[in-house]
Amino acid sequence: MSERQLRGPEIPPFYAGVIGRHGTARAHSGLELLSMHFGQPTAGPPASAIAAAHKRLDQGSMGYYESEALRDRLSRHYDQAYSLEVAPERILLTAGASAGLVASFAALFRPGDRVALVTPGYPAYRNTLRAMGLIPAEMRCTVEQGFTPTPEMIAALDPVPAGLVLASPANPTGAMLDSAALAGITAVCRERGIQFISDEIYHGITFGKRAASALESDPEAIVINSFSKLYRMPGWRLGWMVAPSKWASDISAYLINMFLTPPTLAQFAALAAMDETQDLQRWVEIYRRNRDRLIHGLAELGIDGISPPDGAFYLYADIGHLSSDSLAFCIRAVDEIGVALAPGIDFDPENGHRFIRFSFAVSPEEIERALELLAAWLPNYRDEIQV
Repeated sequence: MSERQLRGPEIPPFYAGVIGRHGTARAHSGLELLSMHFGQPTAGPPASAIAAAHKRLDQGSMGYYESEALRDRLSRHYDQAYSLEVAPERILLTAGASAGLVASFAALFRPGDRVALVTPGYPAYRNTLRAMGLIPAEMRCTVEQGFTPTPEMIAALDPVPAGLVLASPANPTGAMLDSAALAGITAVCRERGIQFISDEIYHGITFGKRAASALESDPEAIVINSFSKLYRMPGWRLGWMVAPSKWASDISAYLINMFLTPPTLAQFAALAAMDETQDLQRWVEIYRRNRDRLIHGLAELGIDGISPPDGAFYLYADIGHLSSDSLAFCIRAVDEIGVALAPGIDFDPENGHRFIRFSFAVSPEEIERALELLAAWLPNYRDEIQV
């Protein structure tokens, strides 16, 4: 009997995970590892969040749970951060932002629908859409246009997509749309009947003006957010989404059937973390200094021309003069010197072979050590493939 084959659509791996496995093997051997490949802060949550989790553990029961107190607190967050009234009933707690994306794609679109997204961009958008029988309609954005789409690009999409998913600040570039540009895009989406999905997981991590929420210009937008980035809780797997009132209960049904409820312990920790404004902003300032130091340090190593990110905690760097295979470059970097980086092919299958992504959500000491190791390694690096 022949071996049974998978019947679902084929999707590529998350190549940053490949680098992670190499890094794990290195660390298990007792060798140094600097983890700058995954989009996660290396510092843990605020101390009060850990304390709240311990307190809940001591109280016993950890059954399925959805925190009304957390929904109320998130409702206040939209008032405080954006001067928006968002009823708690519109806020749906999710098992990370990924669960919100999956439920949104499943609820809003039918197999065969086209959904627009930006390239370079977060690979799980493209790959999840394909896995669900949807068609990614990619819009290529260049460094010359700040890696951000324009209303004109949305207006020119043909055929008209059923949806648009957009992050601002963005992964991997840190590019951010200002209020006017975001409002222009949401206006075109309304005119063309395109459902707008705004990934706002990097809100709060900006290096100048604040990030605008899509809800400020389009109350019917779907907003996805997470406690993984600003609140430094990636492994706790907790996020939320804001849905229009008319859809909230229907999308909630998708979430419950697919994921039941988010992790109970994480909800208690997150409620405490939200009030640690001083701690959260202290780390944003550390990221800003890391960004500036890394840009300067990489330029000294010949990796220059990097567009400084407006938000998030990534540098998307062109290494075309060093390598024509970003995955091979990153594997050698982690295996040979313990610097784990993300290959650009995750974010751009066409041109990502010449780019790598650095996460600077690490300590300043880790930034300095990474630059030291790269400075010693790069002069002797030789690409195995002709550049």
